[in-house]
Amino acid sequence: MYNKLVTRRDFVKAAAVTTAAFSTFNILGAQAVAGIHTSKIKVALIGCGGRGKGALKNFLEAAKLLGVEVEVVAVADAFQDQIEGAITQFSLDPSVGHSGFTAYQAVAQSDAEVVLMATPPNFRPVHFDACVQAGKHCFIEKPVAVDPVGARKVIATGELAAKKGLTVVAGTQRRHQQNYQEMAAKIQAGAIGEIVGGSVSWNMGTLWTYPRKPGMSHADFLARNWLNFTEMSGDHIVEQHVHQLDVVNWMMGRMPRTFVGMGGCARRGVAGGNQFDFFSLDMDYGDGIHILSQCRQIDGCYNRVGESFRGTEGYTNGVKVTGKEVSIAPVQVDHTSGTVQEHVDLLRSIRGEGEPLNRSREVADATMCAIAGRIAAYTGKLIRWVDLTENTDSPYYGLELSPKALDFETGDIAMPSLEPAIPGEATDWKLRS
Repeated sequence: MYNKLVTRRDFVKAAAVTTAAFSTFNILGAQAVAGIHTSKIKVALIGCGGRGKGALKNFLEAAKLLGVEVEVVAVADAFQDQIEGAITQFSLDPSVGHSGFTAYQAVAQSDAEVVLMATPPNFRPVHFDACVQAGKHCFIEKPVAVDPVGARKVIATGELAAKKGLTVVAGTQRRHQQNYQEMAAKIQAGAIGEIVGGSVSWNMGTLWTYPRKPGMSHADFLARNWLNFTEMSGDHIVEQHVHQLDVVNWMMGRMPRTFVGMGGCARRGVAGGNQFDFFSLDMDYGDGIHILSQCRQIDGCYNRVGESFRGTEGYTNGVKVTGKEVSIAPVQVDHTSGTVQEHVDLLRSIRGEGEPLNRSREVADATMCAIAGRIAAYTGKLIRWVDLTENTDSPYYGLELSPKALDFETGDIAMPSLEPAIPGEATDWKLRS
């Protein structure tokens, strides 16, 4: 069941099952993998902002590195100016552009074999499902949801992708970086013994805010200023800190059992949305193992982005491992940048030249961890992993933030509250309903 604590052995077994599923579809010649050895790959992009154009650039660089010809057959975004920016940057024919909140449907209906998704996170479950239903290989940026319902939807869609023999790679680039893979291999080989604790952080200054212009609709304002609204981004613990939480789950080989957190809004103010400026989170992985998580977006403060783990026989500081000498297999990558290597691995997988990949569960689990941490901080309550993943009686299990992705397609958009949560007084699901 979904809430089961996953051991390292379970991960190995799951990988074997995934590989078997891909092998079966290759043997059967399923439509989803037919033609993967053609000389040209057709790709489409949903979300033409900075990260979307960056993802397409990374994909094209990866294809060039592998000697794969690429044709961009569709680009989609809610806003026409974003479409025009992508068309100009990549010298595309204007006819491939599709704008509006339903433009992703044109991508799903196109002849693209691969779709890159980099829209605001609240749209990700809907867009991912549409593309998998249409038989597309997918790159999905992190995080993949803003609430528990969305995260579980991504897991279900990822399972469908595996049945269809589709590759899914996520924007958790640390899993594709050589230095992180080497660290993971050393930990797995026992270089620091058993992990007994650790800390992860993403502490930095503020990012950007999009000002509301006269006459701008609620839908357009929220989609433009998505980074600053919990309903759109999940808050920065979800949107940004998900990277570190993914690394923790990777190194631990299982999910946390409980979350206790705190945070607050010190400087952001209503002009910057309704999110917290900082979070501090205690994640209990069982067996007396606690991981401290910090994330902050405030200017003028000490910054740190990274992870450290303490083991019974050593420790890590960043990716540097200090402990016993162990032997690991050489880790080989094609590019020093994880954001390029993830697309190299995507291309190798869909062309049958490398390990079949389906990263949907990993990124959804990391997203769910971040959501649990946010709920713990917003409410001041202890949140159990099962409250979001199995316990249907929990008030958090069915939590869906509003406005939802499909509301943008109908135009039924109401502005969410501009007041941040008050721990101990407001509950996440009431504040955001």
